[in-house]
Amino acid sequence: MIPDKARIPPWVQPALWTIVGLAFAGQHYLTSAKVGAPVAWRTAIAGALADWYLFGLLAWPAARLASRFNLAGPQWRLRLVLHVLASAVFSLAWILLRSALAHLIVPLRGVEKPFGDVLRYVLVATFFFNILVYWVVVTGTHALAYQRHLRDRERRLLELESRLQSARLHALRMQLNPHFLFNALNGIGSLMYRDVDAADSMLVRLASMLRHSLDRSDEPVVTLRDELAFLDRYLDLEQMRFPDRLLVQRDIDPALMDQPVPNLLLQPLVENAIKHGVEPVARTVTVVIRALSPSSGRIRIEVLDDGPGLSEPGPEANRRERIGTSNTRRRLLQLHGKAASFTLENRPGGGACSSVEWPLSPTSAPSLA
Repeated sequence: MIPDKARIPPWVQPALWTIVGLAFAGQHYLTSAKVGAPVAWRTAIAGALADWYLFGLLAWPAARLASRFNLAGPQWRLRLVLHVLASAVFSLAWILLRSALAHLIVPLRGVEKPFGDVLRYVLVATFFFNILVYWVVVTGTHALAYQRHLRDRERRLLELESRLQSARLHALRMQLNPHFLFNALNGIGSLMYRDVDAADSMLVRLASMLRHSLDRSDEPVVTLRDELAFLDRYLDLEQMRFPDRLLVQRDIDPALMDQPVPNLLLQPLVENAIKHGVEPVARTVTVVIRALSPSSGRIRIEVLDDGPGLSEPGPEANRRERIGTSNTRRRLLQLHGKAASFTLENRPGGGACSSVEWPLSPTSAPSLA
């Protein structure tokens, strides 16, 4: 009944025709008993299954024809005429096969009829019903083809949505990389007037870090372990700029090390803390990087500093949320939607805190490409 493209188990079609045949056998058995001409169960079942197994045999080419000449096409009128003719051929073929089969099994019923009489009887009794069965097969084939089309279209839409999301994330990374490189080179330029050897060492470390960044540039998400490894390279640069003024501490839950995080998530947050927490003051400022799971099913990453903080939480926060942090906010929105949050605020004991939070994911980082 269904072309092989429907990808259904091979036993479904025989089972379907068997169920229909048994239903008609039951109806024939009960009706015969009601009118006073009972038939044996074996006779009712044999006759009904012979009818419907033949329909199942002929339904295969009918379904193939319906699949090839779909009535939804532009030439539907011509195809409709084709199916009308095909339905008549389908009916006549069934009548010939069923008459031949009936002629073979009639002696078992104790009734002798010439083949011509059997053929005429079956023709009159079943011609239009057979046409109806043909159109049921055609309708079922069209319905399955339409369902398959909708499923394929939905899959393509999901693929396009995934590619669009990946493209947006890639665009945000392309925006972030020049910003980071400009700030790093600006720091090296300022150091060059005070310590040429240190500036030269920073250039070497910057090249190493950029090479590492390029190696993972196509990955929207990485593990927290990899993100922290990249951050360590960046902090090596910054601690060369502020050897006596920057102290870094880490408080990372080991269970979260393999959790997927947005690629290049931490560096903008730490850069923001250094730029606005370390640079403006002459004393040592501590920057704390913390990763924890505050509640079941969520992960929170915080970057805290004990610098001057935000003089005015609202407007100042907007000034401190430059390209890097605003980019982080947008990437979280792309990856996790409203389930993610980003905050930048003063700490009660002084300094500022950047905090990002989103639902926990499986331990393997997903790919959006």
